[in-house]
Amino acid sequence: MLLALTAEHDSFLAQISRAASEYSCLVLDLFSALEESKVLKSDQQIYNAQACIQKMLSEERTFAAFNIMAAPVQHSHFPIMEHFSTIQGEGFYSGTPAYFIRIGGCNVGCHWCDVKESWPDQGHDSMPIEELVQLVEKSGLSVVVITGGEPMMYNLDGLTAALQNAGKSIHLETSGAYPLSGSWSWITFSPKKFKTPKAEFYNKAQELKVVIFNQSDFAFAEQHAAEVHEGCKLYLQPEWSKRDTMMPLIVEYIKKHPKWRVSLQTHKYMHIP
Repeated sequence: MLLALTAEHDSFLAQISRAASEYSCLVLDLFSALEESKVLKSDQQIYNAQACIQKMLSEERTFAAFNIMAAPVQHSHFPIMEHFSTIQGEGFYSGTPAYFIRIGGCNVGCHWCDVKESWPDQGHDSMPIEELVQLVEKSGLSVVVITGGEPMMYNLDGLTAALQNAGKSIHLETSGAYPLSGSWSWITFSPKKFKTPKAEFYNKAQELKVVIFNQSDFAFAEQHAAEVHEGCKLYLQPEWSKRDTMMPLIVEYIKKHPKWRVSLQTHKYMHIP
């Protein structure tokens, strides 16, 4: 285990991160192909296969190289894939104007991810906290959404403190796969199947959002809903490429389980980023 992150380790960790992303993606693509081909014929078979694959990926000997965790360090610069003013399209704050900051770097490996170009942590502009705060202030917007990629791969204490000092409401979008850092007005927790979330997110998230790609995802959603605190809002969101197939199932499911709400990627319907 590495106890500290130093400059000479950066390149190595970046290579490990990319390898983990590629490995996870291959496994997920294999599982998706099995499901689509109806090799897995029932929800129980699908759920069992998911559990088996998750156990395989969590085996220490399999993922030992990918589980390198650095001690918390203060980051003053971040690899920013993009930043822009838009309308939040998902979840509780859907319809709210916000400034989005998308940080590069992710090894969670969702095969249906619509921003896979955010997975590498290199090749993006390295931007200091001061410049990011200036961009947010120039936008005139009060809500800032930090997304990715997986933002929790970085220590965001300094960035969130600077944004708070500027009077901004700061929202986080995360899979919860890495330890929580930063101070947040709102946390959207969207767990994924092949990288177990950290326990702290269940108590601290204001919103649980589960992407529904296949029918077995309803059981996955309930598994995580049982762990969050009572005040956490619960959302089911159809994966975009399967929205026409999954939306009717989501509607019927929520009618029978009214604790859930529907989240739609309304920004895609509006053709905005």
